[in-house]
Amino acid sequence: MIRVLIADDSAFMRKVLSDLFRKQPDFEVVGTATDGKDTVEKTKSLKPDLVTLDVNMPVMDGIAALAVIMRECPTPVVMISSMTQKGTEATVKALSLGAIDFISKIGGSISKIDAIEGDILEKCRTAAGAKISRMDAPIQPDGKQKQGPPVMRRIELPRSGMKESPPQPESSISFAKRQNPLLQRRAKNAETVSSKPAFTGGGGSRKLVVIGTSTGGPQALQQVITKLPGNLPCGVVIVQHMPPGFTKSLADRLNTISDISVKEAENDDVIQPGRVYIAPGNYHLKVAANGATRKILLSQEPPVGNHRPAVDVMYDSVASFGRDIIAVIMTGMGCDGCEGMKKIKAQGGYSIAQNEETSVVYGMPKAVVEAGLADEVRPLGDIARAIVEAVKK
Repeated sequence: MIRVLIADDSAFMRKVLSDLFRKQPDFEVVGTATDGKDTVEKTKSLKPDLVTLDVNMPVMDGIAALAVIMRECPTPVVMISSMTQKGTEATVKALSLGAIDFISKIGGSISKIDAIEGDILEKCRTAAGAKISRMDAPIQPDGKQKQGPPVMRRIELPRSGMKESPPQPESSISFAKRQNPLLQRRAKNAETVSSKPAFTGGGGSRKLVVIGTSTGGPQALQQVITKLPGNLPCGVVIVQHMPPGFTKSLADRLNTISDISVKEAENDDVIQPGRVYIAPGNYHLKVAANGATRKILLSQEPPVGNHRPAVDVMYDSVASFGRDIIAVIMTGMGCDGCEGMKKIKAQGGYSIAQNEETSVVYGMPKAVVEAGLADEVRPLGDIARAIVEAVKK
């Protein structure tokens, strides 16, 4: 039985979710909360298996409440967010703090819940079974660090009587770094297991690092990308299962707190050393040779394994680069990436998998490890160092 606490300042939303969970034989609604302070207190007293937490709440907002929960009483949390720009930025921050997944709500009638309840329940069941511990909790209550998760599909909840702004257009961004010494200092202080590896010596310019992840990914990516040196001599390409809009917020956040430059990928981007490119939501990402360089190709070809972007699509596209490829597979549900990893290994590429102990959901790495495709199996805190070591080879 999954004991769930529902936290939302909207009585309508509390009823929608309560009714949904109470229809399920494996869920029990143990309480509801109307603001962030109430949520923290009830999480401590009721000790639920899962909290659904609205981003925007009075007294203490959802982000502040999440930071306290993860520090004082670590509990699986699924965020309830809006699709506005502010909402997507807050959601990505929550995922980096330790929330397991999120549900996005836009305008609509209550009847629409029937079409998406399967997705809501899948996310919540997965979250309830995810690994979370006090060791993984953010140190600061305002939370500019530590790990967190994310998504396979966007699901939309109705919001009665309210109009929300439409999703903001995704404008292209450059690699200009926003100076935020406080965030950078906090990111460095948050490092665990191993310190940031430095890149010394020559070589590695022909290498390409490709990273695939899903549930738990934003949290894991923050731990890895913030530890990569700014002078990494090759590019890094990432597929994170996320819907449109959220990938740009994720890229912007990582760009702010990392030494290496990060952006949401655009079609025809030429991959540059010391730069990270994140596949935009709802677009497959492939890498193609372009003379002496490599460039990114985006498409909206059919989803693969219900995912777009799909890790397998990215992995397949780089397999022909052979020994130049360092493929990393991290936390996530399912097995996306396993078939592509087989092709990478067949062509001589190198593979690194996150270990079970540090994975929020040990699905995607498990598939690679059990297929005998991992050259290394590393805890999350060691993956950045493993990447740097592999680039030097």
